[in-house]
Formats: sequence, structure tokens, C-alpha cells
Amino acid sequence: MTRAAFALLGVVILGISAGGVYRELISPSKSAGGASTPNIAATHGVLEAGRTGSARTLPDLRFVDGTGAPRSLADFQERVVLLNLWATWCVPCRKEMAALDRLQTALGGPGFEVVALSIDQGGVAAVKSFYEELDLHALRIYVDQNGEALSKLGSVGIPLTVLVDRAGRELWRVIGPREWDQPAEVNRIRSHLALAPAP
Repeated sequence: MTRAAFALLGVVILGISAGGVYRELISPSKSAGGASTPNIAATHGVLEAGRTGSARTLPDLRFVDGTGAPRSLADFQERVVLLNLWATWCVPCRKEMAALDRLQTALGGPGFEVVALSIDQGGVAAVKSFYEELDLHALRIYVDQNGEALSKLGSVGIPLTVLVDRAGRELWRVIGPREWDQPAEVNRIRSHLALAPAP
């Protein structure tokens, strides 16, 4: 592993372990220089930051799909995207991948997609092997070969999950794993899809 990879791993571990709990990051408007103050409330033992102000337009991330073809975040406009940055060596990431796969099965379609974007330096081959190991079928393979996504999104750790609206704007973000296929999480996403809550 290169020196840069070790440095990245250290930053990721530091970001995940800080404070002893996983937490949501500050609101997009505040991180972009806005004056709004997040309203912090405990939810299921995890700190959740309330979002105020206008949504922030995300940079057009560029990556490749499972065939090595170039893709970008702009390709998914006109649908709501749950963008998840992860890596095969990230233990919390591994724990939530099956739930993300089930979420894609439940909600995936013309109006919504889970974009699980790997930052593995091993590239597509490493991710394919991981998908086979965990028997993931609904999630498509996407890999950040340039290693730019983490810094462009302004994150210090993974897993990082960002809900992106149809115009490419960030609605909210979570750092740390969640059980994404549980009713509370599914309904929070469905509320942005103009769908009735799941029973």
C-alpha cells in the first residue's frame, strides 16, 4: 500500500472513531459558508443534524462503472440518489452494504438509485470480488479511480451517505453506518420521492 493510501486510511479511521459515536455532519448550507445553525437531536443513540436553508449543489463527481466505462453524478439527474462512499477494507462499510442492496431492491427504479461509490485503489476487480463475497445483486458497481470523491464532498471519513435530489443538490448527509432498509430510513427517503410511507 502506498504512503498516500496509508495516510487516507488514517484519516478515515480518525473520522469514524472521533467522539466514540457515529454522527451526522453539519448542514450543507453551513458547510458551504451559510449562517444557519444545525438543530442537534438524538435519534436512536446517534446525533442527527437538522437541515435548514437551501440545498447545496454538489460537484460533478466522475468515476467508472463495473465495465470500466466513465460515469458521473450528472448521469443520475432526474432521479433521487442515495450516494454512499465506501471501501472494502472499511469494517462499518461492510456492515451496511447488504442493507443498501436491499434498499435498492425495494426502491430502485427510474426515480431512485443507490449509488455505492467505492474508493478502493484495487479498482473494479476488488469491488466485483467483494460483491460476490457478500452476494450483492441489486447494487451496481461504481469506483472512484481518481480518489477525488472524498475530498470533493468535504468528508473526513467513510461510510459517507448523501441524499441527492433530482437537480443534483445535497439534501442531507450521514457519516457512519445505518440500517438503510429499516422502515424509518426507507420512509425518510420515500418522503423525497413523493411516495406514501411504507407500512
